[in-house]
Amino acid sequence: MTRWVKVAATSDVPPESMKTFQVEGKDILLANLNGSFYAIGAICNHQEWDLSEGTLQGEEVVCAGHGAIWGLKTGQGKFGRPLPPEPVYKVDVKDGQVLVELE
Repeated sequence: MTRWVKVAATSDVPPESMKTFQVEGKDILLANLNGSFYAIGAICNHQEWDLSEGTLQGEEVVCAGHGAIWGLKTGQGKFGRPLPPEPVYKVDVKDGQVLVELE
């Protein structure tokens, strides 16, 4: 069964930034790309760095640890070899609140 869970206020993640939130035991990276919000797993599965410490480059996050690149829309990782994808969460924005769909 899926449900929508509040992660943050839209003001918590200004445009062109990202931040990690813990939601029901999951580390979720929330990114704001020019007013559109995306949510993926926040811990790089290459070397377990918090992706919010990295940089946004368009629709991708570059991990500060070793430079692995993660797609915000797909969760796909690149680092010289394929990496297991990060989970991708559906996002909804209502009344200034960012919600993600969890199972």
